[in-house]
Amino acid sequence: MAELVPDPERPRAWTLTLDGAPQSHVDLDDPRHLSFAYQRRLGHVIDLVAPANQPLHVVHLGGGAFTLARYVAATRPRSTQQVVELDATLVQLIRKHLPLDPNARIRVRSTDARAGLAKVPDGWADLVIADVFSGARTPAHLTSVEFLSEVRRALKPDGWYAANLADGPPLGHLRGQVATAAAAFEQLALAADPAVLRGRRFGNAVLLAADRELPVAELTRRVASDPHPGRLEHGRQLADFTGGAAAVTDATAKPSPTPPPGAFD
Repeated sequence: MAELVPDPERPRAWTLTLDGAPQSHVDLDDPRHLSFAYQRRLGHVIDLVAPANQPLHVVHLGGGAFTLARYVAATRPRSTQQVVELDATLVQLIRKHLPLDPNARIRVRSTDARAGLAKVPDGWADLVIADVFSGARTPAHLTSVEFLSEVRRALKPDGWYAANLADGPPLGHLRGQVATAAAAFEQLALAADPAVLRGRRFGNAVLLAADRELPVAELTRRVASDPHPGRLEHGRQLADFTGGAAAVTDATAKPSPTPPPGAFD
């Protein structure tokens, strides 16, 4: 069930919840405002993937309330974006109550994320963002090396892939996703609340992958100085975190774990 909950502190802002779990926050008066920690981390990725104000080609797998698409449109005018969201009823709800700027170049497709990605031309995207949850779990077919091969096909050679992942102790899913990305891309970074990275609680982590050097120092500074401070792992520390986990294939893929009761309270 989808519900739009008004923000008591912002007159035209809303939180989208899906089956009771907060999914997105949108401020129609200020689309540059990102409230959730994971959205802020993805916002840093959008800011750093290319020089400021440079238009981007962005693919969003998972639409939610189109928060990040609105952010791209506001911070990088003339960008061209594709949003792939399976839930057509949710898309209609958001279009009705939280309408997109008609001048923004945002195309929305109501189809499965992997099927929609397959329709993106080779080498089209500067950035692919995966933020797909079904019943608060990422579907299995969006966690594999084969899926990331499709991501790489759609990306420009210097493009970035970013994914919002959710896991809790013992972090088997998250470690497997880092190993899977390492099998597909040369450079990786992982941003999350330190308590999540230590396996002390369930939460979100943002995985970033590319075949070019990442601005690790600037990402580290931004993530650490957020209202919801986080930590960035990369290089040897990230390899140690992965702990020898195996890359996930279509044959071995499973959905991400179900959040425990109270995870989003």
